[in-house]
Order: sequence, then structure tokens, then C-alpha cells
Amino acid sequence: MKIKSVWNNVGTKQLSTVLSKITKEKTMQNFLRDVMTEKEIIEIASRLQAAKMLNEKINYEKVISDTKLSSRTIARISNWLKNGCKGYIEAIKIINSHRYTS
Repeated sequence: MKIKSVWNNVGTKQLSTVLSKITKEKTMQNFLRDVMTEKEIIEIASRLQAAKMLNEKINYEKVISDTKLSSRTIARISNWLKNGCKGYIEAIKIINSHRYTS
């Protein structure tokens, strides 16, 4: 998939640089909380969880039930997994290399 021109301006380049340079989890959590609402954080986390589940071949109904995302959003995530820039795939590799607890 061709990367869109969203990355062709200073602001978006700064954002991707900042995100890639933050190495401490707490610092990242603080940054994300400052720039996003709680609802936005939960939405993105749900999308990432949906991508992980789809990658594990879990059916749409279960993904929708567990993540509370719409079927349209799940379909877009599925398409991005197959035809996107491989960002979800790299994120899933990171998730799978860590243990998470509540």
C-alpha cells in the first residue's frame, strides 16, 4: 500500500518522531493522555485488540462482541491487516512479545 501524503508535513513528521523516541511506558501513557481523550485511547486500544484477534483468525462476531467496535470498523481493520502498511503486524509482534496484566 502506498503511504499517503499525511506524512508530508512538519507536524505529522514531528508526531511520528516523538512517538518513536518515547521509550518509557509511563512517559508514553502521559503523552497519550495529554493529547487524547480517554474515549480516543480506548478506541485505539480496541482497534489494536481487534487487529490482534483478526490476525489470530478469530471470527468477526467474537471480535465485535469483545471490542464493541462496529462491523464496518472491523472490516477496515481486516483490510489494513491484509493491504495496509504493515503497522498493525509490527504492533502485534510487540504485543505478543510482552505479558500484560490488568
